[in-house]
Amino acid sequence: QVLRHEEFEEGCKASCNGPYDGKWSKTMVGYGPEDNHFVAELTYNYGIGEYRLGNDFLGITLVSSQAVSNAKKMGWPLREVTTGIFEAEAPGGYKFYLEDKEQLKQDPVLKVTLGVSDLQKSVNYWSDLLGMKIYEKDEEKQRALLGYADNQCKLELKAVGGAVDHGTAFGRIAFSCAKEELPNIEALMKKENQKILTPLVSLDTPGKATVQVIILADPDGHEICFVGDEAFRDLSKVDPNGNKLLDDAMAADNSDKWFAAQKMKKASA
Repeated sequence: QVLRHEEFEEGCKASCNGPYDGKWSKTMVGYGPEDNHFVAELTYNYGIGEYRLGNDFLGITLVSSQAVSNAKKMGWPLREVTTGIFEAEAPGGYKFYLEDKEQLKQDPVLKVTLGVSDLQKSVNYWSDLLGMKIYEKDEEKQRALLGYADNQCKLELKAVGGAVDHGTAFGRIAFSCAKEELPNIEALMKKENQKILTPLVSLDTPGKATVQVIILADPDGHEICFVGDEAFRDLSKVDPNGNKLLDDAMAADNSDKWFAAQKMKKASA
């Protein structure tokens, strides 16, 4: 479900919408409130028609027989990759893995999979520096499963057998934590000579809470955002008007018609 939708007239100073400085929007979608569910942030940069995908984001896995039956009813292509797990491709090419079991009462999103070039180096970063617990590690399959809590969505790291290519879509993964932890994270990264993409900064959302964030990069350049939890809980409240705001924005976005009338294609990022 749509949890909230916001429109912005110019690019975000923490590059929330990638390295693009024009008008953009974000739509938060998930199976429940951001307090206790994994949520996807879909960003739309007006005027950009397509992005080149890399091998950095390898997919989202969720448990939902309903999603499988929905796909079959709609004639959406499914490919059974292992018994009871189906691969679906979202518009734009992003992969989803649907486990054909009854949807969990808690968050049905099991894991997010990121590609890495050196599994051990990445595991060390995410566990030793960022404090994630290692749930599984498979040297033969060159994958590891990590997380901050048993009942939360997990992070899967999977070796891609070479360099990680981020393409032009520029996603990131975000976690909330106590506001007072943010300066400690920043200090640790400086001490360990790790990459800080955006030093601790305050971000404004019109009419909503101002949040503090710090944005890091892991050894493969995966962007990681830590946000102060207290203000984020206020910012991330479910907006009952979210669906209407999204529908209104899509109705007002006549860019496809404009580009067609000018006999032009939207830009490729």
